[in-house]
Amino acid sequence: MVPAFYPRCVRGSLDDVRNQRAPLALDLIGTNTYHSNFMSNVVLTCIAAWLVPGAGHLILGRWRRAILFFVGVILLFALGLYQQGVLFGLTPGLFGFLKFFADICIGAPYFLGRLLDWGTGDIRAYGYEYGNTFLYTAGLLNSLLVLDTFDIARGRKQ
Repeated sequence: MVPAFYPRCVRGSLDDVRNQRAPLALDLIGTNTYHSNFMSNVVLTCIAAWLVPGAGHLILGRWRRAILFFVGVILLFALGLYQQGVLFGLTPGLFGFLKFFADICIGAPYFLGRLLDWGTGDIRAYGYEYGNTFLYTAGLLNSLLVLDTFDIARGRKQ
């Protein structure tokens, strides 16, 4: 017996699952099965959540969270740039990769900042390390928001 708090597709029979449609049904893969539509929607929602902080929650109808998360991540990003933080590219070594990963998790603001040369930073500035920390935190927070979006879209979390 499956507990009542599981999503409906887990509680029902296999025929019920086949007959259901995903909430945001997009036939991008070319099949009409529930699983492929549902997974394509989850993947597209997670990509949107990565590119624009809070967009995944907005797509899922949680607009208050979306606004809060967008403002939080963008504020961390702006403070990091204001304090002379650096938007790192891919550099050799483990720590070079970790800095790049933390920065690229910010999504579209990272690419915009690199394009407009915002994150050049100055190592002599008093806020240089703080700026880098704010930028890392913005990226890692956004990656946690993508995971949260994934859990909500899969029905694991409300």
